Amino acid sequence: MVTVKMLKPYYIKEDENYVRIVLAYQYFAVFINNKVYQFVPVEAKEIRINRKTQKVENIEDKFAFQKGKEIIYIPMAELVSLPDFLIELHSIAEPYYVKEEQEKIEQKNETAIIIDELEQINVRRLIDKALDERDEKSFHSLVKLL
Repeated sequence: MVTVKMLKPYYIKEDENYVRIVLAYQYFAVFINNKVYQFVPVEAKEIRINRKTQKVENIEDKFAFQKGKEIIYIPMAELVSLPDFLIELHSIAEPYYVKEEQEKIEQKNETAIIIDELEQINVRRLIDKALDERDEKSFHSLVKLL
């Protein structure tokens, strides 16, 4: 039986898509058969979480834990099946998740940019039409919109 004794990040990196929780010695420990094993950065050293879906992405990685000379490898797939691990993990990563409101604002900004570009294209088309028809009044009023 595996349970989490302690899970603290050494440091946290974030980019547009992921939160990376970097682990180090003495920051991550588990109980295995009532014995405490300390994390050692032999193989995997970080937990990568998608900021939008809030899911662990590096599910195939293996983490090493050591007690004395004995090293046990636990795959991330097994760790994410532990409720106490997920609770700790999400409490650490939660401030870095992309909120739905923030995502909607980004989509609105994208939409506004597209609309502005379309309006500019339309004004240029109308300027061309005014030039073709030699309509000076329309031409001057449209040029002011650019």
